[in-house]
Amino acid sequence: MIPALNAGEGLAATLESLREGAGAFDMDVLVVDGGSEDYTVAVAEANGTRVVTSPRGRGTQMAAGAEEALGDWLLFLHADTVLATGWARELAAFMESGDARAAYFRFRLDDDAPGARRIERLVAWRCRVLGLPYGDQGLALSRRLYLETGGYPDQPLMEDVHLVRRLGRARLAGLQSAATTSAERYRAGGYWRRPTRNLICLLLYLLGASSRLVARVYR
Repeated sequence: MIPALNAGEGLAATLESLREGAGAFDMDVLVVDGGSEDYTVAVAEANGTRVVTSPRGRGTQMAAGAEEALGDWLLFLHADTVLATGWARELAAFMESGDARAAYFRFRLDDDAPGARRIERLVAWRCRVLGLPYGDQGLALSRRLYLETGGYPDQPLMEDVHLVRRLGRARLAGLQSAATTSAERYRAGGYWRRPTRNLICLLLYLLGASSRLVARVYR
């Protein structure tokens, strides 16, 4: 499922990349709209995708989507993230290994700038050493495991960190298939400034700061 808010520009590419899954799964693609004022809903409907509405907030929207989704497995994906060819085959093999772990994809940015490669290496380190993949890498897990860990919280930021920390490193598996995310926010915020701010927000959260305080710092 895809939480969306004014995501019309990149949503079509995200939905197109998911079509590969039709040959591997009985897929129920769901866009959870948080009150878009652009053409997000029109893009989703034009691609034959089911749309539900939810109060704004990525964690809130994903929790709402989990309640609406059909099936025993859930795949959460950001609206500006495109999965690389071969993802469905790799994910299907992972699912066959059992439902005791969750999987995430390899982080990529759609920019040739050296700063983009630096961010990718930083994310790979964070996942390998800290066991903290973020939501822009996608997250696939069984409904049973999702419910067991409490699902996504209703909070304005760090909803992905909350869930993967409850899962724990031992229940997370990194896939080789890439999830390529728009680098627009890094181009706008700077390849040094934005990661620094993100790191500060993560440290504040891990030290016990409320998600609302972290959101104020982030914005």
